[in-house]
Amino acid sequence: MRFSRTNKTHKTTNLAGGKAYVQTSKTELATTILTSFLKDQFYRSANESIERIDAMISNEKDKKFVAKLAVYARNVYGMRSVSHLIASRIGKQVKGEQWTKTFFDKVVKRPDDAVEIVACYGHNYDFTIPNSMKKGLGDALSRMSSYQLTKYRCENREVKLVDVVNICHPKNTEALKALIKGELTNTGNTWEAELSAAGQEAESDDNLKDLKADAWKRLIEEGKLGYFALLRNLCNIANDAPDAVPAICSQLVNREAIKKSLVLPFRFIQASAAVSQRVEKASDKRLILQSIAKAIDLTLDNVPSFDGDTLVVLDDSGSMTSGEEGKTPADIGALFAAAIAKKNNSDLMRFSDQASYLEYNPDDTLSTITKTIRQRFISGGTNFHSIFECANKKYDRVIILSDMQGWMGGNQPTDTFNAWKKQYSADPKVYSFDLAGYGTLQFPENNVFLLAGFSDKTLDIMKLLEADKNALINEIEKIEL
Repeated sequence: MRFSRTNKTHKTTNLAGGKAYVQTSKTELATTILTSFLKDQFYRSANESIERIDAMISNEKDKKFVAKLAVYARNVYGMRSVSHLIASRIGKQVKGEQWTKTFFDKVVKRPDDAVEIVACYGHNYDFTIPNSMKKGLGDALSRMSSYQLTKYRCENREVKLVDVVNICHPKNTEALKALIKGELTNTGNTWEAELSAAGQEAESDDNLKDLKADAWKRLIEEGKLGYFALLRNLCNIANDAPDAVPAICSQLVNREAIKKSLVLPFRFIQASAAVSQRVEKASDKRLILQSIAKAIDLTLDNVPSFDGDTLVVLDDSGSMTSGEEGKTPADIGALFAAAIAKKNNSDLMRFSDQASYLEYNPDDTLSTITKTIRQRFISGGTNFHSIFECANKKYDRVIILSDMQGWMGGNQPTDTFNAWKKQYSADPKVYSFDLAGYGTLQFPENNVFLLAGFSDKTLDIMKLLEADKNALINEIEKIEL
């Protein structure tokens, strides 16, 4: 596989064996990082993804851009593992640059970020940690609260938080002093500790049920349960503490909490599936599902409005629909497609071997529209030509959500696209929304607007693209180190 990309109109072969276009190096790196959870994909294993990222980082001369990308991925997109990987590589590859200390501070959002970065560096190299990493991680740990340090002590890991503190020597705070002395313990300050205490105090199964119900209600009333923790524990709370269901429904639709949480939109799909399967009381199940549907609408309320007619196209080929239910590229794409189409009253199309238009009710919730799209998944081959063979009118823009692994129909779809443009006197803007980060395009980069990632923040970039084709790269470059 080729990792270096220089000519943005250069042709290549994608991972599916089809003809494609390459991306410029920074764009390829950004789309890869912002779609990477370092897990197995249809066309690439987790180890192969790490090897590819390593190669791109090594080949990218602008290491400061790489560092900014890691900060962007962690703090704007909420991505953890891949930011830890990059931080460890920056620590090894960049020496003597003043900005690295600031980078290691800014790439840490929680104490366990520092733990993972040190562990990753030590695993790949050794535990002779660079001074810039020590100082930057130390500064980050010095600003952490007692609650954060208690919650993320990482006691069950090979590298613990106290180990990192002893390595980095952050400025001592009272909480850090307590951590070093072994006096910073879970004393009911975290929701995990309260539930654990309930289990230890229970004298019978009935007593345990009552104690857990009380613990959940207290956690919710006192605001100790973070939004992501709430989302992950909806079934447990509903079944253990049904009296708390109205309160959790109220918290689910808290706009400020949603935005602050950096919860990726597809997490709501997963939560909805879990609630449908596991919540025991039917009336509670309906209330929670209604609240999740409202939360999805709030999460994606930053969809831009476009002038003119827009066609939104979702790839539902085998490589897009393969994987964990609710978390496949097609599942994620269906949610974004629903949001864009609903906001703009756009035409909606799906394609794999062949393309077809999808009917939907724009008055429905995003949850309902997404479900409608997912029910029509075909899981066939990947034929980009079929989009423009099916399109039957002029559009001002075409937004394609795909892993860009076209292989059917011979060459890239540019000839078919040009024939459609000629037939309908159309000259649309084309958005290429990469949902897998495999690193290739079906249209030359100079002719498309590029998007990548699973965060709702991606839609903020979409607002900027028509005025600035390099909006994604420019937003990353704005980060100060």
